[in-house]
Amino acid sequence: MLTILMILAIILTGLMAGFFFAYWCSVMVGLRSVRDETFVETMQHINVVLPNAMFAPPFFGALILPGAAAWIAFRDGQSEVGWWLVASFVLYLATFAITAARNVPMNNALANAGTPQDAEDAARIRAEFEGPWVRWNTIRTATNCASFVAAVIALAV
Repeated sequence: MLTILMILAIILTGLMAGFFFAYWCSVMVGLRSVRDETFVETMQHINVVLPNAMFAPPFFGALILPGAAAWIAFRDGQSEVGWWLVASFVLYLATFAITAARNVPMNNALANAGTPQDAEDAARIRAEFEGPWVRWNTIRTATNCASFVAAVIALAV
């Protein structure tokens, strides 16, 4: 059972690390060169469709599975494995907390900004959103990648 939970934890933390990494190295990079109105509209549309049935299992599962696997590892006397899984859990918990405390509120503020009235309004909305959102996404990408690595190490030891 422990091996299965660790493999699932690796898959889900890996999926989420790839998801945040894709934003970091392609989506946000690609959007740098678009008009402000296009940027705002695109991010608003992404934020509307993102909370969905395909996203939820890896997003929440990557939080639950490393913790559950750690509990089983410690219960079974595999403390070295357990500590790597605790590290994976804590690092993904940081990812989850950053998402909930930083990126989601910024997404909500972007949604509440509505349709820009003109180019100046779009530039203002973008300026308030893009830089901070990218910075927090960079941090959560790093914590999520570290969570993935810790889960892989747990399987390897």
